[in-house]
Amino acid sequence: MKTVCEINKCTGCMVCMDICPADAVRIEDQLDACNAVIQEDRCLRCRACYNVCPNNSSVQALKPKEWYQGWAAKDRLRRNGASGGAAAAVSEAFIKNGGIVCACTFRNGEFIYEFADRLEALHGFSGSRYVKSSPHGVYKRIKEQLVAGGKILFIGLPCQAAAVKNYIGEKNGENLFLIDLICHGTPSPKLLELFLEQYGASLKGLKDIRFRAKTEEQEDARSIVEGASDRYSTAFLHGLTYTENCYICPYARMERVSDLTLGDSWGSEMEIEEQKMGISLILCQTEKGRELIDQAELCLNPVDLDKAVENNEQLKFPSSAPKGRNGFFEDVKNGHKFDSAVFRYLPEQCVRQSIKRTLAGTGILRILRKERQTLNYSIIIKETAR
Repeated sequence: MKTVCEINKCTGCMVCMDICPADAVRIEDQLDACNAVIQEDRCLRCRACYNVCPNNSSVQALKPKEWYQGWAAKDRLRRNGASGGAAAAVSEAFIKNGGIVCACTFRNGEFIYEFADRLEALHGFSGSRYVKSSPHGVYKRIKEQLVAGGKILFIGLPCQAAAVKNYIGEKNGENLFLIDLICHGTPSPKLLELFLEQYGASLKGLKDIRFRAKTEEQEDARSIVEGASDRYSTAFLHGLTYTENCYICPYARMERVSDLTLGDSWGSEMEIEEQKMGISLILCQTEKGRELIDQAELCLNPVDLDKAVENNEQLKFPSSAPKGRNGFFEDVKNGHKFDSAVFRYLPEQCVRQSIKRTLAGTGILRILRKERQTLNYSIIIKETAR
């Protein structure tokens, strides 16, 4: 098997697929790793895929010049965001100033990238995505828009932002603005499908899916687990389900490849009520990043960078693979139920969530939630009408 980059180091950014003139590259998803495989009978030996791959061609990364914690000034944006709604506030301002935003959304059972040039089209971009997304085809479209004189804001994972920079190049990058998200790692969407199957659902049968929500959803939505974190979220938060490359991620450091970096302001010393509403961590690396901040309606506060880094370990190093990771993937590949496999390798964490679920709705749990920030990481789905 001939691959674009070293075996099992592929991030799944798919930039190699976009640049190949012969459609000779495909992404092979093996649940625990992905690889960009070259179909040699089609290959023209032009090495375009090799040269554009961020694993083979390093991308400039810069230390933050400024750092803040804050949130969108509009309550609606803050409420709908996974943290403080900073990405939504920046996106709204960018569109109002004549730009186009490119970010991840869920559509027709897939996590894909779309473009928005109207404020109404931004709704689908909100929320976290605890799964690999597909930017296939987006690199070409970004370049076309830039060459035509457009102004583009791309919001994605660091590996995807690096791929955008490599594909576009310096010549066409003047009107390109990049935001990367602090990333723990990403699982294959096939794992998410295995998880949903246990609950009688499938990605193709969903209108929407949320991995973390601060507000009550519409009446046609349901939470996989009430009052606690489900097994998919538990496995994700403990690093059990990421693909192999995530544990050696070169972007998990203070130096960033984008103009702005956004994440959760974990470890914030602000009031508990503010934390429950969501607080974003905002790192600014460039003048373009400063421009994005200045244009947006944001409430900004100082942040202790050392504390922010201490509570966002992916600003220092990649996630570590748990001891049971290989066993977990062996189990699911052999047909074991997803939830059972997670319990086998994370029993204490699963029992803790089971107890929390039992206590859900009791006075004890409500008191605990008033005293400190307690977020539930439970998948919420909206199914299509049958």
